[in-house]
Amino acid sequence: MQKVTKETYLKWYEDMMFWRKFEDKLAAVYIQQKVRGFLHLYNGQEAVLAGSLHAMDLTKDKMITAYRNHVQPIGMGVDPKRVMAELYGKATGTSQGLGGSMHIFSKEKGFYGGHGIVGGQIPLGAGMAFGDKYHETGAVSLCYMGDGAVRQGSLHETFNMAMNWKLPVVFVCENNGYAMGTSVDRTANHTDIWKLGLGYEMPCGPVDGMNPVKVAEAMSEAIDRARRGDGPTFLEMKTYRYRGHSMSDAQHYRTKEEVAEYKKIDPITQVKDVILDKKYATEDELAEIDSRVKALVKECEQFADESPYPDKSLMYDVVYEQEDYPFLPHKL
Repeated sequence: MQKVTKETYLKWYEDMMFWRKFEDKLAAVYIQQKVRGFLHLYNGQEAVLAGSLHAMDLTKDKMITAYRNHVQPIGMGVDPKRVMAELYGKATGTSQGLGGSMHIFSKEKGFYGGHGIVGGQIPLGAGMAFGDKYHETGAVSLCYMGDGAVRQGSLHETFNMAMNWKLPVVFVCENNGYAMGTSVDRTANHTDIWKLGLGYEMPCGPVDGMNPVKVAEAMSEAIDRARRGDGPTFLEMKTYRYRGHSMSDAQHYRTKEEVAEYKKIDPITQVKDVILDKKYATEDELAEIDSRVKALVKECEQFADESPYPDKSLMYDVVYEQEDYPFLPHKL
């Protein structure tokens, strides 16, 4: 694993703080109806992404995930202004405003979505890895899913195939405790999700998903294994989300006390405590980072506000190949 240094901690702090504030802004503009439809926020789970990025080779490795997918592409190098514009449905967005919250995408930066179908990304992640093995690119695909998605049959089919073909893929369950509003212990006879890998003799295990160092260690080992040609790994990142499943979630299934307990191990706070304890930065220097983050979020918001909506004709252009398609509305 790459060494975790002072620079690593400062980068983690700034990145995670930005991701948190970026999505806090999204929550605010959602209430203003500037962002519509579904909005699933990542607050609390940032250490999973921060640790993973530390272990990846961003020049060739790929990432695919579910619909809680706004900050991952930013971590992979996508311009955050374009991500926010996509959420606004603007033409300057990553998918010209046609994908929205659940379908951020950037082939250029190795981020392959953003998938609204629960568990739909799992076989796709294996397919990406198969392509890399076939073409001998040396790349590894990271495939993320929630604790609810592991109940999909496609996971088992994919695990069997990935092990059989020794695909260079790391499967990651971000277990935040609830599939929408259903707790893990209500969906299966066991609560140790990582044990699903045992049935396929796939290397697997639990990871403290609130600590980016623990994530980076586990991900580095798994990525190295995949890159050597030894096949996939299944990791269960035990994490927590501070907001509801989506903005429409009233969160009746958990208590405020439970959320408060998990906020005591907030990944941003953990990183900040290490920075101050080891004297990597002072409170004033961290305040300067906070100011930079706030300014960048404001810049993203302004960009999205001022960007134009896509022309309506674009919606037909990306659906119909035949320009005079007889069933277009203007033909009726």
